[in-house]
Amino acid sequence: MRVLFLLFALLPILEIAVLVHVGGIIGGWNTIALVLFTAFIGAFFVRQEGLSTLQSAQRKMQRNEIPGGEMLEGLMLVIAGVLLVTPGFITDILGLCLVLPPSRKWIARHAARHMSMRVVTAAQYHQQPSSQGFKRSSDSNVIEGEYTDRSGNDNSRLR
Repeated sequence: MRVLFLLFALLPILEIAVLVHVGGIIGGWNTIALVLFTAFIGAFFVRQEGLSTLQSAQRKMQRNEIPGGEMLEGLMLVIAGVLLVTPGFITDILGLCLVLPPSRKWIARHAARHMSMRVVTAAQYHQQPSSQGFKRSSDSNVIEGEYTDRSGNDNSRLR
């Protein structure tokens, strides 16, 4: 939470400082033109890469595979689109890193590994008390539990 606050507090200040510095070097109108140019080019690249990622996800779904990597890359392309349309050079550089396929795949691979470690860790240590119907047995592949059959049958407990 603190990192996001610092990011949202410091990033605009840094962007303004860079824009003023670049404006002092190449002129104000040229800086505005450069920011608009990067927004249009970024939107074009996001569209192209988004279509490519969508086609890849569709191919995987046709082979009955889960397009998890493509979904993560699609999310990264949405973030890249927001960053590229936001005025500023720092956000443009970050957005460009998320649009270019080699860097996007590298970031997605590391993000997926980080997320899977967090999910596995949370699943290993999150155990509900047996009074609520679930408990972890000694065999890690078996989860014992109770259920209620609401269809009227008398089989209300399963072991």
